[in-house]
Amino acid sequence: MTMTKKLRTIPAGEFKAKVLALLDEVAATGQTIVVTKRGRAVAQVSPVAEAPRGGLEGSIVYQGDVVSPVLPPLE
Repeated sequence: MTMTKKLRTIPAGEFKAKVLALLDEVAATGQTIVVTKRGRAVAQVSPVAEAPRGGLEGSIVYQGDVVSPVLPPLE
C-alpha cells in the first residue's frame, strides 16, 4: 500500500497577499505549497536544496579591457 502526502493548497489571491511569509514557511518546514487559481493548480512552491559553497568561484576570468576599440588609433 502506498501513502500519498497531502499537499497544502492556497488560492492565488491569498498567496499574493502573504507571499513573503509563505516563502519563509516553506524554507523553515520544507513543506510544498500548491497555488490554485479558480480551483486548478497553477504553481508549486517547494524548498530547494542548498546551493554548494563557492559554486561560481573561479568561473570568471578577467580578459582585460573589453570596452576600448580594437583598432589602433589613426595617425
